Amino acid sequence: MNEIDKRNKLDEEFFSYKVSKDNKVFVFWYGKQVLILKGKESEKFLAKIQNANSKEAQLILAKVTGNFKRGNEKRSGTK
Repeated sequence: MNEIDKRNKLDEEFFSYKVSKDNKVFVFWYGKQVLILKGKESEKFLAKIQNANSKEAQLILAKVTGNFKRGNEKRSGTK
């Protein structure tokens, strides 16, 4: 894990997720929804993240979101 996160960015816990009753997974980045997983994708995700610690969970969430950032996103509350 240290080799992947040399700058300890995953400690910030900027990703989060929420699971709905019908097993859809809503993925958030700094509280803003960026992805919805459903069907096989959500099942696969939930199986991976089930036993992960917080840092591993952040890495899994980062990987599942892929390259959603293009450089023009702004976090809420920053100028």
